[in-house]
Amino acid sequence: MGGQPMFVLAEGTERTQGRDAQKSNISAGKAVSEAVRTTLGPRGMDKMLVTDTGDVTITNDGATILNTMDIEHPAAQMIVEVAEAQEDEVGDGTTTAAVLSGELLSKAEQLLDDDVHPTTIVEGYAEAREIAMEAIDDLVLDEELDDQLLEHVAESSMTGKGTGDITTEKLADAVVRAVRHVEGDEGVVRDNIRVHTQTGGSSSATELVEGVISDAEAVHANMPTEVEDATIAVVDEQFGVRETEIDAEYTVEDVDQLTAAMDAEERELREYADALAEAGVDVVFSTDSIDDRAGAFLADAGLLAFESVGNDEARAIASATGASRTSKVADIEDADLGRAETVRVRTFADDDLAFVEGGAAAEAVTMLIRGGTEHVVDELERALSDAIDVVTAALDTGGVVPGAGATEIVAADRVREEAASVEGRKQLAVEAFADAVDVLPRTLAENTGMDPIDGLVDLRAENEGNEGRAGIIAEGEHGEVGNPVEAGVLDPAAVKREAFESATEAATMIARIDDVIAAE
Repeated sequence: MGGQPMFVLAEGTERTQGRDAQKSNISAGKAVSEAVRTTLGPRGMDKMLVTDTGDVTITNDGATILNTMDIEHPAAQMIVEVAEAQEDEVGDGTTTAAVLSGELLSKAEQLLDDDVHPTTIVEGYAEAREIAMEAIDDLVLDEELDDQLLEHVAESSMTGKGTGDITTEKLADAVVRAVRHVEGDEGVVRDNIRVHTQTGGSSSATELVEGVISDAEAVHANMPTEVEDATIAVVDEQFGVRETEIDAEYTVEDVDQLTAAMDAEERELREYADALAEAGVDVVFSTDSIDDRAGAFLADAGLLAFESVGNDEARAIASATGASRTSKVADIEDADLGRAETVRVRTFADDDLAFVEGGAAAEAVTMLIRGGTEHVVDELERALSDAIDVVTAALDTGGVVPGAGATEIVAADRVREEAASVEGRKQLAVEAFADAVDVLPRTLAENTGMDPIDGLVDLRAENEGNEGRAGIIAEGEHGEVGNPVEAGVLDPAAVKREAFESATEAATMIARIDDVIAAE
């Protein structure tokens, strides 16, 4: 090559290598973790997130916080992906996963400073994770998952989140009823539980509706507002005068011709009402528009009709009522029609909502969330969605374990005990994993006003010989060590497993990176 340098990377490319790259990535991951740490637990604090357009979100939901934050660092983005994966898989535990990821990175940084090789850290963390998983499995309660136990699971997930003036106990009851309603022989059909938000009124007006809610409005004032034993059609057709496929001009030379043309249009629009009435339809939901004149004919026929129904709502209504969506009113057959006990229009302030309830619609349920402001409604929606997900996870994927940090302290102690049998420097990584898990009960203690060190010591002492029966219970002005099972603080085992799995994966992936190449 004649001693000439060879340029492989494009001009302007930035490259960070070795310890500098590791420190940069670990620092970014720790910063994201620290941002949500104070939100953990029943006494966790809220975050106010303001976008560049001025939109404000107030929440202590980890997934929402991380998704809303404008994060550019690629390593920090991995922590966000941990939260997203946790949310997608089990619906809760996002803050736990993010906090644990950050602490595992912090311990890995110390090991790297002590010249422990990244591969050794990865292997040690993987071995420790398996020990922790076994501890979680051992703590799964033997009790049958009855409604009371599931209500405790739902309440535990909502405690500390904004629920307005409605108690978590009342919400938990509605959540369990909703999940039980869609539970079948093959498990819970989560997609059959919908959440509909409506600003206005108090949170205590939140209710469970056995059916589907649509925000589509009736197309004519003279239509009935309630139909019992309703036969329903879901149509993907515009109710209007059909246009010709060719461009043509018509010359109207006298009034009779104009009248004839208008009569022809009227007959065509009336055909929609005649066809539906002949098919025995009482209520029609159209994903397209309905001409005002066609709406008047539908009202004259005694039909209740809704236009411009969203595609998701149309699919939900069809599924819930047993209807088949059709593209032509003229082609409707009896097999295309759905049934419901009641279709009624209810007015909330200036908004009308259509409730499709009972009958075949009983297969689906909707949580109607009320609240005085959008902030209240949004936070209540997040809390209820998490509660629905954790109850579903408890039923479908492996039972429940003690909450309040009890499971984490047992897992950490179990890993610490097993570390003695691990040879070489890998033992340091296993012990570091145990120390990292301690951050969860320690943070719970701190967020409830306890001294975090004293809380951790008391937890270990109480769990000695009685694993899983001591956690940080938020009682009175300060938290205290108590029995989470007796206090009804329970979490799905699946949430714990997923948090340990995803946090370990993210931390080890970041710790292994020793070269960052960034193009401008």
